[in-house]
Amino acid sequence: MRELTADLFVSMDGFASGVNEPPFFGYFGNDLSVWIKENLEKPQVLVMGRITYAALAQFAVEATDELNVRMTALPKMVFSSTLQEPLAWKNTRLVKTSMEQEIARLKEQSGDPLRCIGSIRLVRNMMRFQLVDRLRLMIFPVVLGSAGRESIYAGYEKTSFELIGSRILDARIVLLEYKARKQSA
Repeated sequence: MRELTADLFVSMDGFASGVNEPPFFGYFGNDLSVWIKENLEKPQVLVMGRITYAALAQFAVEATDELNVRMTALPKMVFSSTLQEPLAWKNTRLVKTSMEQEIARLKEQSGDPLRCIGSIRLVRNMMRFQLVDRLRLMIFPVVLGSAGRESIYAGYEKTSFELIGSRILDARIVLLEYKARKQSA
């Protein structure tokens, strides 16, 4: 059975982005670079929604740097009712059917682990259907307040987690890894 891990990069007050915020909230460093590289080297199927796909594909399609080349080589799935094939980013499968059914079906099969990167609404829906096995929060040392956009927690139902790991990157970024506790129906 496959595991699904959701990775979210967030501000201290729970926003995935902010007004005029640079990538990684301006806190990119060597440890974070190594973590990203190590996690992309692992076998996996990347899972994302339309917005994350569009943001990443615009750079990755033509990029020649090591990380984007690796992301292009990995199998990817994008859930969208509005995108049309053919997709520009190689090795990407467009899924227009039920996310809940498709992810549940994939999790029952053998194969590489599933990893959702970004995709706030998709993660929220996967959490609602108890499809996320691990939630990794990369917390950056910034409070965005009124400049914050895309609250990662908006619309969540009560959900419990068990902390299974933590790490400090670049002496300022906190990585928290949680195992989702399955809620009884």
